[in-house]
Amino acid sequence: MIRVTGLTKDYGSRRAIHDLTFNARKGEILGFLGPNGAGKTTTMRILTGFMPPTSGTVEIGGYDVIDHSLEVRRIVGYLPETVPLYPDMTVREYLEYMASLRHLKNIEKRVTETLEQVGMADRANGYISNLSKGMRQRVGLAQALIHQPEVLILDEPTIGLDPAQVVNIRKLIKEIGQNKTVILSTHILPEAQQICDRVMIINKGHIVAEDTPEQLQARLTGSQRVLLTVRGESQDVVPLIKQLPGILQVVEKEDGTLEYESLPGQDIRPLVARKIIEAGFDLLQLQPINMSLEEIFLQLTRDETEPSAAMPEVGYSMEEN
Repeated sequence: MIRVTGLTKDYGSRRAIHDLTFNARKGEILGFLGPNGAGKTTTMRILTGFMPPTSGTVEIGGYDVIDHSLEVRRIVGYLPETVPLYPDMTVREYLEYMASLRHLKNIEKRVTETLEQVGMADRANGYISNLSKGMRQRVGLAQALIHQPEVLILDEPTIGLDPAQVVNIRKLIKEIGQNKTVILSTHILPEAQQICDRVMIINKGHIVAEDTPEQLQARLTGSQRVLLTVRGESQDVVPLIKQLPGILQVVEKEDGTLEYESLPGQDIRPLVARKIIEAGFDLLQLQPINMSLEEIFLQLTRDETEPSAAMPEVGYSMEEN
């Protein structure tokens, strides 16, 4: 549905994105991640026809975004980070106005269907100025869906929402993504892990990783880490585990649990379990530890000129200015 090849954009002497190539399929939610100034907003603006690239091509539904801009706009819905709403209109008036701009037929029917889709039917006659941030975000999503687009591009769709509103918007995006192509940018890393089928991490204008969250974890974790809990004094278990073949290190954590690291491709949990039980300990937990998307993100976007990089708290804003 979306095919991007060699996409490059220069702002004077500064190159914002460099030779980006990726695809997005129908029925897929692609998460677009990147730190400040990485180039993700520039890429989304090119995809929506807001600005032309310096070089490279973008095809959406078989149409080139430059040569067939109107055709592309007919099949793309766009929710910008700042939703363009008119506070002195009611929700229904606003959506009818947006539908008329797109020259849609059966406007009243289409507006009613869209209001139902985004859960705003009971707010249809309320003024936008009286809506909460979450409800306004739903109205913005409704205007992006009013023409039944095949592709939906969402820029920070849950920014500024409270936890309950975030859950509702994420659920709605998941439902929409079942039969549309969805690209969304987000600075909330767990959000990408929860709702995206695939993630693309961009740094300094380059794609540094593109895969499912699960495959990224498998590719970037160089060893297997396992959380181990026993009943009794955990420090007595450390020497037992260290002597087993394939063990790289064993760390005792502050809460009394243990974490061991073994060679990649070697699942030695059965051997560890037998050793612990034979030594007379009760084994309570033996659970693999997956590399989080946040850890992957930090590893791939860390400035190699710095000796280390501090991990931000979850939800720390990394959107492009």
